[in-house]
Amino acid sequence: MADGIETRVFDDAEALAAAVAEELCELTERHTRIPFTIALAGGSTPKRLYELLASDPYRERVRWKDVEFFFGDERSVPPDHADSNYGMAKRALLDHVPSQGHRMVAEQGDARGYARLLSERIAERRDGVPVLDLVLLGIGDDGHTASLFPGTAALDEHTRWVVMNDVPQHHTQRMTLTYPILNAAERVWVLIAGAGKTAMVAECLAAAARHETPRPILGVRPTAGELVWFLDKAAAGR
Repeated sequence: MADGIETRVFDDAEALAAAVAEELCELTERHTRIPFTIALAGGSTPKRLYELLASDPYRERVRWKDVEFFFGDERSVPPDHADSNYGMAKRALLDHVPSQGHRMVAEQGDARGYARLLSERIAERRDGVPVLDLVLLGIGDDGHTASLFPGTAALDEHTRWVVMNDVPQHHTQRMTLTYPILNAAERVWVLIAGAGKTAMVAECLAAAARHETPRPILGVRPTAGELVWFLDKAAAGR
């Protein structure tokens, strides 16, 4: 464990996705508060997790009507666009289970509306902030997570839960959850697979051990919840 970050390592990306699917099923089975709220992530590793959850035996183990989905971030594209996180999650999971999913309408820029939705749908609070039961995240090659990119204004947001974040390195603007709501979550699971992430994982874990936060992912530190990084062996390196 590196300064509060629990790490779990699996043989490959498939084993990682299966382990997370199993743990998520067990979590929903023992959870009593309704709805069970999950913020979904984009990316290939979460996509495989969603596909597994939508298939047997996992699909039969979850009370999907008691689960409500939100999103950690979204690109400014319509839901049928190839780059839409919602579109990916819809095809992989939401079309196959009777859960309610709340899309971020990033192309309209209504971050305030999404924050209002979170406030209305999530009753539990931690220091006044809605408490998501589970947040799924990934990590980019530059250490970004959700759409919290290096050098962007959203990294310094301390009050708003959702913002439209200008990302000049990608010539775009994206909607994203911010640290206040990410760190109020009951659980944050970061899914990381592939040799392309090895160097960034090593850098981040070393920085965390020194109590440094040079990359956006290291700003995700739940104040009272758990933080687990699920890695495959390729991403974990040594």
